[in-house]
Amino acid sequence: MTTAVMKFPDGLDQGIFSKVFRPGALTFGLIAPLEGYPESAIPTMHQHTELAKQADEGGFSAIWLRDVPFFDPSFGDVGQIYDPMVYGAWLAAATRNIAIGTAGIVLPLRDPLIVAKQATSLDHLTGGRFLLGLSTGDRPIEYPVFGSDFNNRSERFRAAHALLRVVTEQSFPIHESAFYGSLEGALDLIPKPFQARLPMLAIGRCGQEIEWLASHLDGWIWHQSNFEQLPAVIDLWRKSCGPEVFKPYGYGAFFELDKDPNAPLRTGRGLHAGRNALIDLWERQREEGVSHVALNLRLSQRAVSDTLDELAEYVIPLFAC
Repeated sequence: MTTAVMKFPDGLDQGIFSKVFRPGALTFGLIAPLEGYPESAIPTMHQHTELAKQADEGGFSAIWLRDVPFFDPSFGDVGQIYDPMVYGAWLAAATRNIAIGTAGIVLPLRDPLIVAKQATSLDHLTGGRFLLGLSTGDRPIEYPVFGSDFNNRSERFRAAHALLRVVTEQSFPIHESAFYGSLEGALDLIPKPFQARLPMLAIGRCGQEIEWLASHLDGWIWHQSNFEQLPAVIDLWRKSCGPEVFKPYGYGAFFELDKDPNAPLRTGRGLHAGRNALIDLWERQREEGVSHVALNLRLSQRAVSDTLDELAEYVIPLFAC
């Protein structure tokens, strides 16, 4: 893939976005909680601060926080338990370099003005290490609880995203929204983003066409899919973004690192392999255009600290650039 002429989205050529996502490079993040809990829907959150520090020191590029307000037994997972914005501030205080990202804020269930206030506040509290990942959610049972219509979530996502951009990028804006009220130029949201603007990424499809995501978001992180079809997916994304603009594509996956470094790759519900097979996989995917892999350790039987140590020593340095 040719990257020499590619440029970052406007306003994102400096700061955390350009550190986590780089043309021709592959970086690695972790999806919280940083523990394996294959037999439970609820993690223990034991030593979570210490493990976040270990990930930071080990060269991981991001910790991703999910937005799961309720325990839905049919869904079977509560994420990291804590609210992502609150937990993000805690992790920011405990780390130095790693990005703190949301994966993703369920925008149709939240007031976008409050999300904007929280996001820019967290952006400053992290020293510009915040990445705002947005989604429409995948749990229909939550929508009636919030008095929200599941069927128009895609339209409300677009309206909420537009409002986020307006209040974080303009001073005393004038804006009319079909779902979220109006601004008449008399009010200004403070603080504004730490850098030129707040990076916003699509987590999943967000109920939108790929072309819309490519035009309005700064990157796309999807779930693990058929790796044989991955080049075609990335090609569609790149064409939708345009040949000169670098908007990263990444994916999240359940993950278990085998103690045997030569264990073969097994896919299905996640990735299970020794480090050598993973290195081969990720080198190929880097060439195919994958920019970021977010690892979810929920299914892992192995101690997370051991997994982080091995990846930090043998894998991450091979992809540093």
